Amino acid sequence: MKVGPAKKIIIVKEYNLDIGTVQVFKNHMVAIFDEGATLTLERAYQIIGISEIHFRDINFGIISLRKNSYAVDPTIYSYLRELKNLKAFAIVSVKEVDMHNFKIEKLFYKKPMKFYIDYNNALAWVQRRVRKK
Repeated sequence: MKVGPAKKIIIVKEYNLDIGTVQVFKNHMVAIFDEGATLTLERAYQIIGISEIHFRDINFGIISLRKNSYAVDPTIYSYLRELKNLKAFAIVSVKEVDMHNFKIEKLFYKKPMKFYIDYNNALAWVQRRVRKK
């Protein structure tokens, strides 16, 4: 049994976009978008670009931390689906509307995607999916 402080996860890079923040870690990204923002295809390309800079040849996951309410164009998922090394997509929220939206978004994404109310559970799932070959 390990005793001592938990391993601290280090942010590799943080991007402040016009619609929110994207934090890049060793093998995943966390997106936190602003209240009232709209995630369009053009803005999704920014996130795809960030993933290509940091995860060009390695598996990674994305966590959408939904602290705020914002709109998502569901067609972006067909482009995210094309990222072969994107192995996990998790949405974290305690809002019921986000849970309902997740069911719709999942229909467009068609790859491993889960909804969590706890960030640590989402992170553990993303880490497991990314480690699988």
